[in-house]
Amino acid sequence: MKSEPSRNYSELTEFILLGFRTSPEVQVFLFLLFLLIYLVIVLGNISMLIVIKIDYRLHTPMYFFLRNLSYLDLCYSTVIAPKTLATFLSKEKKISYNGCVTQFFFFALFVGTEGFLLAVMAYDRFSAICSPFLYTVRMSQQACVRLVLGSYICGCINSMIQTGFTFSLRFCQENRLDHFFCDVPALIKISCVDTFVNQIVLFVLSAVIIITTTTVILVSYGYILSTVLKIPSTQGRSKTFSTCSSHITVVSLFYGTVFFMYAQPGAISSPEKSKIIAVFYTLIIPMLNPLIYSLRNREVKNALKRILLTKMPFY
Repeated sequence: MKSEPSRNYSELTEFILLGFRTSPEVQVFLFLLFLLIYLVIVLGNISMLIVIKIDYRLHTPMYFFLRNLSYLDLCYSTVIAPKTLATFLSKEKKISYNGCVTQFFFFALFVGTEGFLLAVMAYDRFSAICSPFLYTVRMSQQACVRLVLGSYICGCINSMIQTGFTFSLRFCQENRLDHFFCDVPALIKISCVDTFVNQIVLFVLSAVIIITTTTVILVSYGYILSTVLKIPSTQGRSKTFSTCSSHITVVSLFYGTVFFMYAQPGAISSPEKSKIIAVFYTLIIPMLNPLIYSLRNREVKNALKRILLTKMPFY
């Protein structure tokens, strides 16, 4: 049990982000590395948004969801990266209390929404492969908008609960966050009151979201696998299942890191491991997602070629 606070938590006006405690030379290297990664994230995801918007052949439910995935990747990496880049070159490495609350809220919102959106995308593939004749009815424009809106609503509920519980804690004199952004394990660690309830809320919410969404994904792919195995030709099976390969890769990367970060109590007591995992899901995954979908998706590659050829002048 932690001791009672010496002053009210509302008196705290700022946090210090300790980030990666290395030499100044390494800090400069990390700044350049993170800057390069963020530029690739922005270029990759904006390119996906533009390609899907311009090419009418990609105006289908699958790419509607993919466009929202690129938007979410761009948003939640932008919530983290600019401030992280600034702290690499700053001696004080400060973030205001309100800035911390805002960063935490929007990060939880976008990450939570992405988890639900990945489940929606699995359901979309299930409908397309297992019920092709009903696909246009199940995945009408209105249905797609409702599914995406539902993902945002669920992500917002998760974010409001997490933000409310986390910033109801008292931090007293300690304001040094052993992290490079305002994340819940680091905030819980520096609180000067008992955080048992907060840790339980974090674990339960993470478990509910992961179990709910992964159940939808696993059931969907269970039916997809059953349907694919009934296709007589090897080429037909390969072609059908190839439409799911990119999504499976993205799901594995996203849920693997989120599980190790939030769905196990040990992550809170291991700040160094938390930082490494956090870099992976805040920056590496948003960088990889557009590459995975563009390099492993023939329709996206063809659309990109058509756009480049159309814009290219001929002499």
